[in-house]
Amino acid sequence: MTITPVLLCGGSGTRLWPLSRKSYPKQFVPLVGDHTLFQTTASRLAGSEYAAPLVLTNSDFRFIVTEQLAEMGIDPGAVLIEPEGRNTAPAVLAAALWLEKTDPDALMLVSPSDHVIPDGPAFQAAVAQGATAARDGKIITFGITPTHPETGYGYLELTQAVDAADGPVIPLKQFVEKPDAEAAATLVASGCHLWNAGIFLFSVKTILAAFKAHAAQLIAPVSQAVEAAKPDLGFLRLAPEPWAKADDISIDYAVMEHADNLAVVPFGAGWSDLGGWDAVWRETVQDERGVAVSGAATAIDCDNTLLRSEDPRLEVVGIGLQNILAVAMPDAVLIADASRAQDVKLAVSELRAKSAVQAEAFPKDHRPWGWFESLVIGERFQVKRIMVHPGGSLSLQSHHHRSEHWIVVEGTARVTVDEEVKLVTENQSVYIPLGAVHRMENPGKVPMVLIEVQTGTYLGEDDIIRYEDIYARS
Repeated sequence: MTITPVLLCGGSGTRLWPLSRKSYPKQFVPLVGDHTLFQTTASRLAGSEYAAPLVLTNSDFRFIVTEQLAEMGIDPGAVLIEPEGRNTAPAVLAAALWLEKTDPDALMLVSPSDHVIPDGPAFQAAVAQGATAARDGKIITFGITPTHPETGYGYLELTQAVDAADGPVIPLKQFVEKPDAEAAATLVASGCHLWNAGIFLFSVKTILAAFKAHAAQLIAPVSQAVEAAKPDLGFLRLAPEPWAKADDISIDYAVMEHADNLAVVPFGAGWSDLGGWDAVWRETVQDERGVAVSGAATAIDCDNTLLRSEDPRLEVVGIGLQNILAVAMPDAVLIADASRAQDVKLAVSELRAKSAVQAEAFPKDHRPWGWFESLVIGERFQVKRIMVHPGGSLSLQSHHHRSEHWIVVEGTARVTVDEEVKLVTENQSVYIPLGAVHRMENPGKVPMVLIEVQTGTYLGEDDIIRYEDIYARS
């Protein structure tokens, strides 16, 4: 019986703004180490005991998912596209219904894709520890040995004290909501409570039976969404109309808090959900004064501070700081007291209220063919840097309000302008008149980079008329 990783990657991670945003959330960013959280999660759940991962994401992230898996040499199984976010219960149910048709005897290992677990082999050993009980009909959850009284996590109360950080499966007594500081200290001292990691292991048959018993109202709409799903360039789009009728509810509230067949595998080899910049600080290498720096950052006479620059052109310098979180992006800077890390989401709400583009939009706009970023924006002009993957192609398109001038600075572009098709190499340029039907492609084996200068009365991304598109965008 194989174990199928079910990777959930549709969240927005607002507490890690400005690096994590709605258009490019934290799971796709290299927050800790050289690879993204999504990539390290997929790698951690790979091996002879594991089937190809089943991924649930949204339409905006579908190409990011496959691109990042390809970079790690991992071929995904099904990639299910959620028409809209309905929380984790409908997502898990959709995965189970899909596996019921394709691998009904499988075990499902449901995991968020934005957690840090440094010791992958230890976690695989914990999964193996729980697999036998999961095959016997138990719903397994993984409890993290607390390192401090944390108020940002829910807890798992066990039927007995945990004698070791890692150990045998223990029956779950109950879930405990996120406590206040005093209650958290009491829970940690009891020895019977672990952090709830939100990672689950169960068989397809067991979880479907649990949904029928405790969340039957979800069965019809999610089943209809799976049955009416449509293939789309290797992805599977769940049907939007029945999906919209499913309750917006977490798997914890819908099923787990009602089930009587739950058990816990204790895990003490290190874990973090990176739920705030304070957590990132804890997971980043620190000096003897508790200072963690990343990128173009310099600390002078600082204590217990995180300094992080995400742009090599932007040097962050801290002098005499204590308990400060400072994160700089090309378009936004966060400075906060470490004790207020959980309040970063309030900043996102404030920025949304004032319609600041930085609230949700990432400086680099990722597309199926690559990415672009705006370098300079004026009243009637804009300068962009555009990167196109090998084999990538922008849509055949035209614009009502702008003309464009392309200058290739790396690689070779194949450019279509009306009836003319030609190769444009480094240090060559081409002009796209207003209204011309045009396309840009990368026929080479290395990334192609060009500088685009737009001029016109309106420069918005919605001024695009698409005629053909290999990525099936409308």
